[in-house]
Amino acid sequence: MSAPARPRRASVRSHPAWAPWFFIAPFVLVFGAFILWPLITSLVLAFQATYGPGTTQWVGTKNFVFMVGDPQFWQSVRNTAYFTAGSVFLQIPLALGLALLLNRPQLRGRAIYRLIFFSPSLVGLVFVGLIFSLLFEKRTGLVNISLHGLFPNWDLEFPWLQEHAMTSVILAALWLYIGFNMIYFLAALQNVPRDLLEAASIDGATAWDRFRHVVLPHILPVGSFVVLLSIIGSLQLFELPWVLLSNSTELPDERGNTVVMYLYKNGFITLDLGYASAIGWALAVVLIAIAIGQRVLMRSREEF
Repeated sequence: MSAPARPRRASVRSHPAWAPWFFIAPFVLVFGAFILWPLITSLVLAFQATYGPGTTQWVGTKNFVFMVGDPQFWQSVRNTAYFTAGSVFLQIPLALGLALLLNRPQLRGRAIYRLIFFSPSLVGLVFVGLIFSLLFEKRTGLVNISLHGLFPNWDLEFPWLQEHAMTSVILAALWLYIGFNMIYFLAALQNVPRDLLEAASIDGATAWDRFRHVVLPHILPVGSFVVLLSIIGSLQLFELPWVLLSNSTELPDERGNTVVMYLYKNGFITLDLGYASAIGWALAVVLIAIAIGQRVLMRSREEF
């Protein structure tokens, strides 16, 4: 009796070696043309002085040396640091407080309140800048009028945009981003195990103890991400102060400048692309260092 015939295997067709490169070629071309090549070009420009279109001269590290001694650059750094501190120490705690409040099951209309607080983040930065530039006007602005109604001694001529430029920007950003950060904390709070909270309540833990020992450890990774996101966004601040302060006059000592605004003015107004590139790379190094530092801290905490 003869053995049964074995089924024939389907022939495997070999693909040419260039097939994978064919599919990744669009990404490689786009990445090289719009990311890699501009990065290399800006790095070269950082060591050059530009004198109009197509006229450059190699100056080595002179742009960076000039940046270290440039008082206007350090003024923009102080402004950016001031705004960053406001974002981290004012905006994030308020966003966490709102998330804790709107995460309570007994609160009626939670979905409506969440939509109300989140909706400002859907508005464009240019529109927000224009609106708040009107709100902070001296005599006709709603802010001064409201404060004068609450406190009759309040000066209607209080110069928000002229002498308190970065404070005005912080208040505008607070209205814009507090609901955005609130959503992150709400998502983290909803992942806190309910059985741990119930067990802590049974053991007699107070609300503060439950938050400190149960809630906070579970939302800390999200909180760390929100802090990092706020710091990076604050260091890249440009559109909001540019639009908000564009209608104001007499900004003494460039009090409204941020690092990116100062970069833009040097690169596209004074056309000093070399110095602007040096500022951009200095900012990039700071951002990379912050991201690496945050990653190291989180990894050390996980190992601990």
